[in-house]
Amino acid sequence: MPRVRVLLLGGTTEARRLAGLVAGEFTVVSSLAGRTRDPLLPAGDVRIGGFGGVTGLAAYLRETRIDVVVDATHPFAATMSEHAFEACAAVGVPLLVLRRPGWSAGPGDDWHRVASLAEAADLLPQRGRRVFLTTGRQGLASFAEHDGCWFLARSVEPPEAPMPRRMEVLLDRGPFTVAGERELIIRHRIDVLVTKDSGGSGAKLVAARELEIPVLMVDRPAAPAADTVSTADDAATWLRQRGR
Repeated sequence: MPRVRVLLLGGTTEARRLAGLVAGEFTVVSSLAGRTRDPLLPAGDVRIGGFGGVTGLAAYLRETRIDVVVDATHPFAATMSEHAFEACAAVGVPLLVLRRPGWSAGPGDDWHRVASLAEAADLLPQRGRRVFLTTGRQGLASFAEHDGCWFLARSVEPPEAPMPRRMEVLLDRGPFTVAGERELIIRHRIDVLVTKDSGGSGAKLVAARELEIPVLMVDRPAAPAADTVSTADDAATWLRQRGR
């Protein structure tokens, strides 16, 4: 009996963990966007690059006889999630969404939730002048006109213009520790943190709380209206139930 073929979308930590959990039971093809030059590769087969929109993804699902799709992309990869939802609906392939839980403010946190990077940029002058920007290199354009602020921008890959004029780039890949984040904030005299509600390790948020630094938190977009789990283990269980 041929094994169930799974298309796993995303280069997230959860996607890699899921691939490692089920690659021995299913035929797993992990699809990476290709934006990172040296990605951490998951178990199983890997394809890199886009599909060509909804039509291209639907054609790929048909041609490769994919039985199920798991959308384990970054919580802010809204376009890819929309394409996956529409393509699966068009072809009749089951879709599972794997999304890590978002963050919630606790006692001592000074958070200001915003709907977009543009809204975060508008609020910056009211919150601080030395900014720790952890929104990813593709979000820097929203802050390019803020000459009155100084930015420490952390990303895995070097950013491209447009970007803030007064900015230091820190190329680094997590996981990060609370002690390391605290030292970084103190050394650069950061007085405001801007980040996306991506979930996962919250070391920078703990450090911001301890140092009484305000946080501009960009809300994540809504996930597709599909079966949804929050951990790789739950996704593996879902796949095993489907594969029976």
